[in-house]
Amino acid sequence: MTAISITIGLIYLLAAVGFVVALHLMNSPATARAGSRLSWLGMIIAVAAALAGIVHSGVITTTGWIVLAAGGLAGAATGLVMACRVKMTAVPQVVSIFNAVGGGAAALIAIGDFTRLAAGPGIPGQTMIATVLDVLIGPVTFSGSLIAAGKLQGWISASPVRFPGSRLLTIVLTVIGLGGSCYLLAGNDSAPVLIVVICAALAFGVTMVMPIGGADMPVVVALLNACTGIAVAVAGFVINNGALIIGGALVGASGGILTLLMARAMNRSVVNIMIGGFGTGNAAAASLQAAGAEAPVRRLSAEDAAIQLAYASKVIIVPGYGLAAAQAQHEAAELAAQLQAHGITVFFAIHPVAGRMPGHMNVLLAEASVPYTDLREMDEANPEFPTADVALVVGANDVTNPAARRPGTAVSGMPILNVDQAKSIIVIKRSMGHGYAGIDNELYTNPKTGMFFSDAKAGLSDIISAVKALVPR
Repeated sequence: MTAISITIGLIYLLAAVGFVVALHLMNSPATARAGSRLSWLGMIIAVAAALAGIVHSGVITTTGWIVLAAGGLAGAATGLVMACRVKMTAVPQVVSIFNAVGGGAAALIAIGDFTRLAAGPGIPGQTMIATVLDVLIGPVTFSGSLIAAGKLQGWISASPVRFPGSRLLTIVLTVIGLGGSCYLLAGNDSAPVLIVVICAALAFGVTMVMPIGGADMPVVVALLNACTGIAVAVAGFVINNGALIIGGALVGASGGILTLLMARAMNRSVVNIMIGGFGTGNAAAASLQAAGAEAPVRRLSAEDAAIQLAYASKVIIVPGYGLAAAQAQHEAAELAAQLQAHGITVFFAIHPVAGRMPGHMNVLLAEASVPYTDLREMDEANPEFPTADVALVVGANDVTNPAARRPGTAVSGMPILNVDQAKSIIVIKRSMGHGYAGIDNELYTNPKTGMFFSDAKAGLSDIISAVKALVPR
């Protein structure tokens, strides 16, 4: 090895160390920003090392440099536009798209190396194993992530989508993919068979995700994120790149752990989720306006809610996807700060699967400058509800449903926030519509619960105004 090759390898190692430290920093909301900065700095270092390696090898032509530059600029511009324009509520969709890009890129690396080596003396056995794994995992991640993003965005029905023979088709695709892989691993450098395997994997990604309901999409996104990491790590073995191997392994491991934690938070197994979810999506919510009008609920006005909040000593705010959809995090933060200014104890209770992805509520509230010390995870928040004068639920549904404590419901066994144990409960919701589980929330008919029917942003603004009128500064 030359001095330049050794230097490039050390730079890759430095980037990999940056990834490891960044992942550790992301364990805490207080250090997550620093972790994010360190991760993109590590990526810049890794890209610079890759470019230096290309220059040193001298294998790329002028046309290749033009294509590489055009692709890099297009990708950078797209990422910058998405970062500036995408709303926080759409971050889960963006994560799914990034998963798709990562899986697709890993598969393309394997395909390119296969084509290059097949035209020469042949493909070594170790490289063929990595290539086959990449063309199996990468396309599944690519198509599955696009379907997941479509479901989250509402372009594809969030309800489980099945058709006669869909499970049989999935089995057939599995057999084709595995059979073609075995043929390639037997030492047959066949491009047509490789194409068949890729097509089967792409189709499998679609048939795997389509039957899964919207309620399970956060788990699916986490699982596909893990698959992306594995595909990237395998691509690193294909081209012998240490940074890809380490970075991909980190993403794969962390994504796998996150998948298991989220499945546990929903009291369901990953296998059960992948076989087919219970989520019914937005369609169910839209169809329940009429039913909600007949439900025995106690309605509140903004003034009623303000009186309870202004004269409480302890308030717990429970944010959900309704808060995210209305972009009401700043109003929630303002209300909390206003109550705290009058000596009221206020904090936010965060459920692990609130919103559309892990940490969704934490990121939204951090964006609104809510102190990290005011955010409590479920296990820390639940013991506090019995001593809370008011629990203010803003757009959360399934994660507060007491039906989870008894068998026979779609959410049975799912750990929930014990909102019903508070002395008084205020729920801000646009209607009595269902959550993704597709069942009524028994909290709403609890005698202690008052329903304030409003958009989260408008409702919180009205409550803030009413509180200011009651307890002016």
